[in-house]
Amino acid sequence: MGFLDCWGQGVALNHQREEIPMKTCTYVFLSFLCLLTNLSASPCGHVWHTMPPFLKNFKTKFYNSGMSDLFLEIQIQNISSSTVFIQKVLLKPPEMYTREELNTVNQAGEDQCTFGTRTFLQSMEGRQYLYYLELKQEFSEKAGTIRGLIEMGTLDIVWKRDLGEMAMLQTIQLQREAPGYGNMRLSLETIPDTVILEEPFNIICKITNCSGRKMKLVLKMCDTDSIRWCGSSGRYLGKLSPSSSLCFTLTLLSLKLGLQGVSGIQVTDKVLKKTYACDNLAKICVIPSTFKMKN
Repeated sequence: MGFLDCWGQGVALNHQREEIPMKTCTYVFLSFLCLLTNLSASPCGHVWHTMPPFLKNFKTKFYNSGMSDLFLEIQIQNISSSTVFIQKVLLKPPEMYTREELNTVNQAGEDQCTFGTRTFLQSMEGRQYLYYLELKQEFSEKAGTIRGLIEMGTLDIVWKRDLGEMAMLQTIQLQREAPGYGNMRLSLETIPDTVILEEPFNIICKITNCSGRKMKLVLKMCDTDSIRWCGSSGRYLGKLSPSSSLCFTLTLLSLKLGLQGVSGIQVTDKVLKKTYACDNLAKICVIPSTFKMKN
C-alpha cells in the first residue's frame, strides 16, 4: 500500500481533520497519518497536537460509510536523523465501537505481524497500521443523530531512541466531526457485492429520522440508465419518530455490465412536503450470466 503521490513532497506541520468523499481520497505523505475510512462528506476542522521529537504533527481524515463502519489507518515516519524503536502502537476505541487489528498476514497457516520481528525505524523510514472499527448494534440509531465534535478513542505510541533507555509513552486523543446527515439519513444494511446482468436482487435499506419531529414517509423509485427498480413506487412507509429507524427491502436489476451505482431512491416527508433524493448509495459489480455458469 503506497502513500507517495503528487503530494509526496509535503510534510504536515499541523494536524488537520477533514471529511472527504471516498471517491476523491488521495493518500498524502505525512509524518503521521490517520485515516478513518468512510463514504460521505461533512465539515472539517483543525486541531493541534504535541508530538514526540521524531514526529512533527499528524493529520486525520474521516470517511463515513452507509454501513457505519470505519477503517483507521496510521502511518508513522521517523523524521529524525537517528534510529527510533517502536515498542507498541495501541488503539483504544470509543465506547460505541469495537476494534479489530488488521496488521497480520497468514503464512503457512499462522498469523504473523506484517512488520515481522523488526521493531525499529531508520531515519526517514515509515510504516502503516490498519484497524477496523465496527459500530456496536446498541448504538446504531444513536450514531445517526450525533452532532458536533465527538471523541474517537485514543492512540498510544510507546517508543525510545536507544536500546536500554526508558521508553516514552505518547497518548493522542482522536476526534472527528460528526457527519451532517440533515433531517433524514438513508443507509444500506445489506447489498450483494456481485450480481448477474438482468437478474433481480434485493437490498435492505434503513431510514433514520435525524430531526426532532415525527415524519410521515413515502418512498418512490426512479429508474436510471443502468438500474431498473421492481415493484410499485409511491408506497407509504409509515410514521417515523425522532431518533428512530425503519428498514425495508427493495428489488432491482442492472442493465449494464461492470461497476454500477445504485441511485434513484426518493423519500418524501408528507409533513413538510419535502423530498430527499438518495443517489450513489453504493457500487455493485455486474457480471454476465455466462461467467456464473463457468464458475
